[in-house]
Amino acid sequence: QVQLLESGGGLVQAGGSLRLSCVFSGATVSNYNMGWFRQAPEKEREFVSAISWGGAMSYYADSAKGRFAISRDNAKNTVYLQMNSLKPEDTAVYYCAAKPWKRSIQNNDDYDYWGQGTQVIVSS
Repeated sequence: QVQLLESGGGLVQAGGSLRLSCVFSGATVSNYNMGWFRQAPEKEREFVSAISWGGAMSYYADSAKGRFAISRDNAKNTVYLQMNSLKPEDTAVYYCAAKPWKRSIQNNDDYDYWGQGTQVIVSS
């Protein structure tokens, strides 16, 4: 059974940085494409970024382009989301998600596994 555990959230001032981590367990991580999503209060969950099983391809929401960077270390079973130049509108619970490697990272609605989330608060 795949399990995902996020960490790295917290309170940061606008313009600051955070790095989120997602530890994958229960299967072979290199068989899975990984994604990050977020959900702000009273808003629907939205896609942030995704990375292919080997790390060769990545994909970003427009809101994340140029500020966020997704990466993975399969030897450590971990996926990262480096977030720079944070804005108050980035405040949300951030979730890690996984799906089999055959599914395109450009599809955002077909993830099978989800973590519990980590809270990010950006103060102005």
